[in-house]
Amino acid sequence: MLDQMIILHNQKMVQNHKGIEMNMITKVDQNEARDTYKISYIIHFLLGAGNLLPWNALITAVDYFGYLYPTKHVEKVFSVAYMTSSLLILVLMLSWNKWNQTMSLRLRLNLGFSMFVLCLMVTPIVDWINWDQNGTKVKSNATYCVVVVSVVVCGLADGLIGGSLIGSAGKLPKQYMQAIFAGTASSGVLICILRIITKVSLPHTPHGLKTSAHFYFIISTTVLIVCIICCNLLYKLPIMQQHYTHLVQDFLPCSRHKLRDVARTIKCPAFGIFAIYTVTLSIFPGFLAENLESSVFKDWYPILLITIYNVADFVGKSFTALYVVKSTSKATWGCVARLLFYPLFTACLHGPKWLKCEVSIVFLTTMLGLTNGYLTSVIMILAPKSVPSSEAEIAAIVLAVSLGMGLVAGSVLGWFWII
Repeated sequence: MLDQMIILHNQKMVQNHKGIEMNMITKVDQNEARDTYKISYIIHFLLGAGNLLPWNALITAVDYFGYLYPTKHVEKVFSVAYMTSSLLILVLMLSWNKWNQTMSLRLRLNLGFSMFVLCLMVTPIVDWINWDQNGTKVKSNATYCVVVVSVVVCGLADGLIGGSLIGSAGKLPKQYMQAIFAGTASSGVLICILRIITKVSLPHTPHGLKTSAHFYFIISTTVLIVCIICCNLLYKLPIMQQHYTHLVQDFLPCSRHKLRDVARTIKCPAFGIFAIYTVTLSIFPGFLAENLESSVFKDWYPILLITIYNVADFVGKSFTALYVVKSTSKATWGCVARLLFYPLFTACLHGPKWLKCEVSIVFLTTMLGLTNGYLTSVIMILAPKSVPSSEAEIAAIVLAVSLGMGLVAGSVLGWFWII
């Protein structure tokens, strides 16, 4: 009789525990239901777009900057200046243990986007000051130096925003990391479309070129202001308040020993990210914008190629919302295989005539963008999840630093196409 009572008691306890678990699941489901309209996903997407918007704004207007500074290798100078300053901030964030406590994520995002807005307005303001009434430019060397300085400051803001976004997304569910990188790719598509519209809508005169480019920069600045509003709205969403509460609870100071352990754990994915952007930035945009010519498309050719690359990159990063390779090692080998783009593009530049046609270049540019987008998104999604949750943010920033190092290396290697 006593045994039966004990058994009944245990069964009731099990039922109570199941009831508690069901209540907890129901509460979690209720919390998740607050993001029914995917508002937090959309905001992360927009912030990712805003993070890369100034860079795409600078490198897409190749015909505009080529007219302003015809003797300068604008794309290559911009690439080195922007990527080097961005990497400097990323390394500082990784090595300074108290950066997360000194500046909140919200403050870093607001500061970075504000710097973007100010720097993106430098070019039209300087040109308005230094163009005469006949529409010709004056003091080109001085204005060029000012623009390059604004590019450096943009790079600093990029490192601040990129490191902060990627670091926080490393601890969040994987869809937010995917949203950020899909957003970065969408900014390139948006900028290219806007650039084409402004180029078509105004005459190809010095005054028309100046007006279209200035309108283009102003619209881009407006989008960045929307990003500032979004990054403040993000903290008011209940689902994100829940996530950020867990982030604060799980946060542990980053010691050098832990940093080395995390870097050692994800060394293969980090190398893969480095390889991706070394290859990509040594070809795009400098080689595509300066080294290739077309008798068919003429001055539209660089804009067409950059648009094709950005669309392909967006498709690659968006595809990870449907399918993600489960192995980081396979993704890393895919990154190494992208070294084949070097001999292929070289053949299109110096090889037989049948390889020098527009079809070959368009195909290679499409594959360059697709592989860049998909492999980047796969590694950035999988690698932070391969370490404990308390180290996920460190892992994500290590990957961001590797990405920045690849950008710098690729920007420097891009000069060898001149040689």
